Amino acid sequence: MGNTVLNKNLSEIIKMKSYYARYLTAKIPPGSVFAAKTPNCSITAYKSGKVLFQGKEGETEAARWSQGGQATGVSSGENASGNPHLPANLSSMSVIGSDEVGTGDYFGPITVVAAYVKKKDLPVLKELGVQDSKNLKDDKIIAIAKKLVEFVPHSLLTLHNEKYNHLQASGMSQGKMKAMLHNQAIGHVLNKIAPQEPEAILIDQFAKEEIYYSYLRGQKNITRERVLFSTKAESLHLAVAAASMIARYAFVRHFENLSEKAGFTLPKGAGSQVDQAAARLIKEKGAEVLPQFVKLHFANTEKALKIACRK
Repeated sequence: MGNTVLNKNLSEIIKMKSYYARYLTAKIPPGSVFAAKTPNCSITAYKSGKVLFQGKEGETEAARWSQGGQATGVSSGENASGNPHLPANLSSMSVIGSDEVGTGDYFGPITVVAAYVKKKDLPVLKELGVQDSKNLKDDKIIAIAKKLVEFVPHSLLTLHNEKYNHLQASGMSQGKMKAMLHNQAIGHVLNKIAPQEPEAILIDQFAKEEIYYSYLRGQKNITRERVLFSTKAESLHLAVAAASMIARYAFVRHFENLSEKAGFTLPKGAGSQVDQAAARLIKEKGAEVLPQFVKLHFANTEKALKIACRK
């Protein structure tokens, strides 16, 4: 955990204040313009032009604003992302970005999307409001994603619960499933845009590079050329942010269909409310329907069965 400081002019600081509007804190330090606290870091902007990012994702969040401003607290040789293995101009390149949604949700499928964004289209995506989907609510994401799918070359893959549970029961880890889906989606996009080629392929990192490729051992058509990995990749290139939004859009639609099939609104995530919903599903439709709705190996299954037995 470290601190990153950017030097910004007042107009840029006002833009930042607007961007972090939902995270603004009432109490601000003396001499500051605003203070905000996101789930991953704290941001304080001072009248002097200094903007301080603190927290485990401080460097990543600062990278969002580092173009056009001098950053301190980042080691020499690193690019704006703080990752020395990424091109310094990555955010302005033509890139295939790949991301997934649903891996931590008990109900619903896993959706993986790879999307190709050409450098000339970056201003269009910015105008549409494409950004880290974690900063937006589902209705906003869906509105933007509906526009993206009309002109952004992409591949959407959905791993439904029954297939997921079959693969998991056969001994396949979730990590391997994700690696196979990412590789397949990227391959689809490369075929779609051929003979064009991306300057880079950026995967939102869920495993170290060597582990990712170990998951793919024995697979055909493994994409290796120009492939980059980074955590928080949504903040590094709009292609990953676009992929995430399209994946979220698809996930929400599948989730709504599952809720309709269940007969009541299913909660997202894997918390206690999910246990209660699964218990209700068991009571109303029987435990045998669970493989259609959930990721069976999650601890929620055992909890839900116990709750259903007590009712």
